[in-house]
Amino acid sequence: MAIEPAGYAARLEVDYPEKLDRLTTFFRIIWIIPIAIILSLISDAGQTVTNTVFLNEAGEVTRTTQRTAGGLASGLSAVTALMILFRQRYPRWWFDFSRELTRFGARVNAYAALLTDQYPSTVEEQSVHLEIDYPDVKRDLNRWLPLVKWFLAIPHYIVLLILVPLAVFAVLFAWFAILFTGRYPRGLFDFVVGVGRWGLRVGAYAFLLVTDQYPPFSMR
Repeated sequence: MAIEPAGYAARLEVDYPEKLDRLTTFFRIIWIIPIAIILSLISDAGQTVTNTVFLNEAGEVTRTTQRTAGGLASGLSAVTALMILFRQRYPRWWFDFSRELTRFGARVNAYAALLTDQYPSTVEEQSVHLEIDYPDVKRDLNRWLPLVKWFLAIPHYIVLLILVPLAVFAVLFAWFAILFTGRYPRGLFDFVVGVGRWGLRVGAYAFLLVTDQYPPFSMR
């Protein structure tokens, strides 16, 4: 399914599968582990863990663990915000990297949500069509908004806190339906894709920083 060129700056479509494999669906939680680890390692790159050992007042050895928040994705978001703020630039190479990382994550999520039987590729688009428009920073972006976009998106975080658990339950229902019928109920499919589309728009606005257009409260 091709993505329409018009619309919001971040768009997501997933091809509806007419038939799904019952065996790969049944073992999906196991077979997704290798590619999920790869995605996690990429997304969490740069995270550090510090262990500190010291003696307390009773002379006992105590260990504390300290984690550095964020990772590669959050680091790119912070650097992009600084570039827009001080230089009004969005280097194309790290936009391309952020977009491809987002696409890869969308393919892994689609596979986890049983939306496709295709094992997630690190290169090919497959049945998950995600597009993000490269912004003209000086024309399309306000240099000061990156400082507050994360805050302005709070209403969307609240909505997603409700929608994401519902999507998880929808996937569980779909898992049983696929095992018995080999088909993903179309209503559940559209709902799960819609939640993913909503989350993509919020991410594009608040973290990828590719648009100043406030995300619509819509799954369409």
